[in-house]
Amino acid sequence: MPTIHKSSDLYPVLGKLKNVVVARLRVHLGRVDDVERISLKFYSEDSWLAKLMEHHEPSYEEFAVLMLVIAPHIQPNFFTQIIAEHLPEGGDFPEFGGVKGTNHRGILPTGETAQFILAGDDLEKRLEVQHILSSEHWFAQKRILWLEPVREGEPVMSGRLVLDPEIVEQLTIGTVSRPRFSIEFPAEYIETEMTWDDLVLHPNTLRQIHEIEHWITHNETLLQDWGMKKTIKPGYRALFYGPPGTGKTLTATLLGKHTGKDVFRIDLSRVVSKYIGETEKNLSRLFDKAENKNWILFFDEADALFGKRTDVRDAHDKYANQEVAHIDEAFVRRFQAIIHFPMPRPEERCKIWSQAFPKQIAIAFDIDWRQVAARYELTGAGIMNVTHYCAVEALADRSCAVTSRQLEAAILREFTKEGRIV
Repeated sequence: MPTIHKSSDLYPVLGKLKNVVVARLRVHLGRVDDVERISLKFYSEDSWLAKLMEHHEPSYEEFAVLMLVIAPHIQPNFFTQIIAEHLPEGGDFPEFGGVKGTNHRGILPTGETAQFILAGDDLEKRLEVQHILSSEHWFAQKRILWLEPVREGEPVMSGRLVLDPEIVEQLTIGTVSRPRFSIEFPAEYIETEMTWDDLVLHPNTLRQIHEIEHWITHNETLLQDWGMKKTIKPGYRALFYGPPGTGKTLTATLLGKHTGKDVFRIDLSRVVSKYIGETEKNLSRLFDKAENKNWILFFDEADALFGKRTDVRDAHDKYANQEVAHIDEAFVRRFQAIIHFPMPRPEERCKIWSQAFPKQIAIAFDIDWRQVAARYELTGAGIMNVTHYCAVEALADRSCAVTSRQLEAAILREFTKEGRIV
């Protein structure tokens, strides 16, 4: 069973890291001649960090930078206390770098902090640290840690060092919680107790869903055993669109349920923006968050991006229309499948009706589901709304039965709710 590392497991390395920082301060103050390298290895062979280290084989400097960034997350006063001990009279110490956070009261490390601790005044070593914090380094490429951008004209290395919140969770509690719905991540986790037998789809839609299942089943063989990892992007991107109530949410949720993957429904109203460049930025944040995750993301109500344009009322609207038109092509290329969920046909509606009511309810002999399905065009969700209403009424009047008149009244009620005429 894998070991779960809590923050207490990191205390030993923070003690060793403190010795490194103190040694650098003593060199800076002229009290010692050099900083001794201290082994920072502390993790068990079966830990998440061990796997990260084994995969990337980091240098001493890379590992030390990672520990410098995690330190305030475990000991908020880590840097503040060290500075206070060695500079008791206070004063500015620009060589050390560091910034104050919005809520955090201690010192948060910057690129300059990493340079000072690991390189001191050695220009060559400082440039090595700068490379570690560049956008080309695997730290940034893998979204592990990165240097926060600074205002134009300020030194690049004065930016705060940012550790991905998921990495913080992995290092401190050994697990990663599901992301919460937010402006940065406009998606909600969804799940269901239903099964594939409860889902009725158009044959063409169902065929495309099976294609996604095939990918999930065989993707590992394709990428690893067949050597296509270098030419094919990881993950499968599919977009679901169609009228509300046609099975998009249930389909995506069932795919996750039966393949062991978390499912997140994307709120496109939070993604699409009328301001130039914002939509693509929002999309990039979503895909960056989902990269290397064993997730299913699905985009509902795709008319927000396909074929729908805002009214041109001002300059922003004019350019937003141009941007969305541009994104249509660029956006499509991101997906292996764009799947349409049409209104169910009579034969599909008949199947939904025939399995909608629980066995405890007696259906009147004069109700013919084929005729009902042919006469009333409803989505699967609409049919279930009718079923729900009829079932509640059957319990309320203690009849446990549904007559044709009650069924028609419930269907009329659903049509009225939808603003439609029978």
